[in-house]
Amino acid sequence: MEISTPVKKNSSIIPLITMTLLFFMWGFITCMNDILIPHLKVLFSLTFLQSMLVQFAFFGAYFIGSLIYFLVSYYKGDPINKVGYKKGIISGVILSAVGCCLFYPAASLSVYGVFLAALFVLGLGFTILQITANAYVTLLGPEESASSRLNLTQAFNSFGTTIAPVLGGHLIYTLFLVDGKVTADSTRIPYLIFAGILIALAIIISRVKLPSFSSEESEERGLGALKFPQLKMGIFGIFCYVGAEVGIGSLLISFMAQEDIMNLPEVLSKNYLALYWGGAMIGRFLGAISLSGLAQGRKLIYMILAAAAVYLLVFSIVDLTFAQTSFFIIFIVLNIVAFVIGKSAPARTLVLFAGVNIVLLLLSVFSKGSMALYPILGIGLFNSIMFSNIYTLAISGLGKYVSQGSSLLVMAILGGALVPLIQGGLADSVGIQNSFFLPAACYAYILIFGLYCMKRIQVSLDKPVRVNH
Repeated sequence: MEISTPVKKNSSIIPLITMTLLFFMWGFITCMNDILIPHLKVLFSLTFLQSMLVQFAFFGAYFIGSLIYFLVSYYKGDPINKVGYKKGIISGVILSAVGCCLFYPAASLSVYGVFLAALFVLGLGFTILQITANAYVTLLGPEESASSRLNLTQAFNSFGTTIAPVLGGHLIYTLFLVDGKVTADSTRIPYLIFAGILIALAIIISRVKLPSFSSEESEERGLGALKFPQLKMGIFGIFCYVGAEVGIGSLLISFMAQEDIMNLPEVLSKNYLALYWGGAMIGRFLGAISLSGLAQGRKLIYMILAAAAVYLLVFSIVDLTFAQTSFFIIFIVLNIVAFVIGKSAPARTLVLFAGVNIVLLLLSVFSKGSMALYPILGIGLFNSIMFSNIYTLAISGLGKYVSQGSSLLVMAILGGALVPLIQGGLADSVGIQNSFFLPAACYAYILIFGLYCMKRIQVSLDKPVRVNH
């Protein structure tokens, strides 16, 4: 990418703040799906399989949207390079707002299919943001600090997913009850509020002076990127990661409602769901420090301080006592230890985190009560760096095929649509607890991908990527 207008440090602060707000809302609304699933399941008397159509519609839009974008780019040229990142981001925000507005007729008609249509449109809007906003943040300043900026915005994206179960659950299950009951109308006002915030963000983005960028790289035709084995394996790695993360989050509230687990009502279980997503936020902050160029001793100190600060932030958000959340400290310590053992190597860290998640899931499957719940909540911490590490390893050494490889990796977010749907079917047939064998299998594949990359690919903080053929 080439900058058409020089970006000064001070001039990039306001655009970066604007993008951070956007990432926050993006994460918040995405995580609202976990609140919607049990809500709609009860309202429309759905099976687990049918309720998972929520994620199928939402994340299926990522695949359809990115496929359309890929085909348009292939035959007509990159649309974002033609219209610019600013217009691309604004169009994504507006389309997302339209999706939120569609919840009004969906709630008024009380038709499940209309809810799914609204989620599909919302997903299409977020697809455009996935393609444009991530790349734009990396361009807002010097190349050497691009990773830091992206980690910052993604951390606020995780902050959105952390408070969504608490605040969003309060909106639906408490504030906007109809005659004291949760009905389809309970979603009408909250999503209109979300639409209003998104429209306000679109207006702010249109008024803020954003630096413009253009690309002079030649476009590659064909599917040359698929000749790289690490990309082919990485595509399925992204598929498995997103599918496992979304599938676990989607079933957590129903899992906690089981009599032999915790028998918690939705108004309380949403707080534990916030811990699951809050773990991803903590892990991303720790990952940003671990993957920095600091000395190992200073890294450890900063990681401990960051973990304590973010844990206190999460604790202040959830409506739980210290005794109810203190178990989470054990997983944070385990997370720090895994980062230290990983020694800033993406493949090694990926293997460690995938292995830990497999163990945690198996503990949840074969245990009862709190011993079944606590391990599965700790998985969020070890999900934190998986997407970025898989992505980095998958596109390593692609050269002129990087853009093409990136678009294929975005399509793999389809895992968030299919894996939860399959897991929902398993929950209907073999029970929720046993359905968690599926995400365990997903993490097993990620572990295999990490082991492959440890032998074939070397990614260093200060050296170019090298692929061992």
